[in-house]
Amino acid sequence: MTHTVCQPCYDCKYTDCVAVCPVECFYQDEKMLYIDPADCIDCEACVPECPVEAIYAEANVPSQWASFTPLNAERSAALKESGGGITEKQSPQEGPECKKK
Repeated sequence: MTHTVCQPCYDCKYTDCVAVCPVECFYQDEKMLYIDPADCIDCEACVPECPVEAIYAEANVPSQWASFTPLNAERSAALKESGGGITEKQSPQEGPECKKK
């Protein structure tokens, strides 16, 4: 099983989660973060670090966000090829669609 970054991360990109990931499986584009399911070891270290509660175990992804599971796989694969990996915390990105809790 893997973890999935879901809708709450969209346009509300916090990177606290990437700093605790032991296998460096996070990737980013201009709008959000993604987890590479091939590299994720299901350690759950990232889950409590997310201030917008956007990270779920694949089996627990809310039904309204089910499309984010394949999206994480697709985007992380594409970003892996282009060097979109992220391993260190950066300044948060709070765009107009950010709904921080």
